[in-house]
Amino acid sequence: MSIFPVTNTKEQALKAVMEGLNIKEADIQESFVRSGGHGGQNVNKTSTCVYLKHIPTGIEVKCQKERSQAMNRYHARVLLVKKIEQQIKGRQSDEIQRIEKLRRQKRKRSKRAKEKMLADKAAQGDKKRLRAAVLRKEE
Repeated sequence: MSIFPVTNTKEQALKAVMEGLNIKEADIQESFVRSGGHGGQNVNKTSTCVYLKHIPTGIEVKCQKERSQAMNRYHARVLLVKKIEQQIKGRQSDEIQRIEKLRRQKRKRSKRAKEKMLADKAAQGDKKRLRAAVLRKEE
């Protein structure tokens, strides 16, 4: 019988990853809190927000993606597994690599690189200006 309202393949995949990382359900402390925001009366009256704490590592996760508690339990476990995997694998983690790539992209250009880029832009502008039609003065 399925614990979470997701397909059996998704649930089995989650269990396999948890076993691979040596995460046991007994090590996870689970509590439920009232959510806020979208979802209307359902969210305001029922405790749909799921809070998980992995006792051995001390990693905490809070999830309120969905309106149903059962789906939030699944999503919270997925988040917890990702965080633990990130801690275990460290630098090799896909998530860390993605964040580092964004950081490099947003990094301020060096003075030399900025000057080179501006010089290239000026050269392109000059090229376009030379293509423009020449107006002759009539005498």
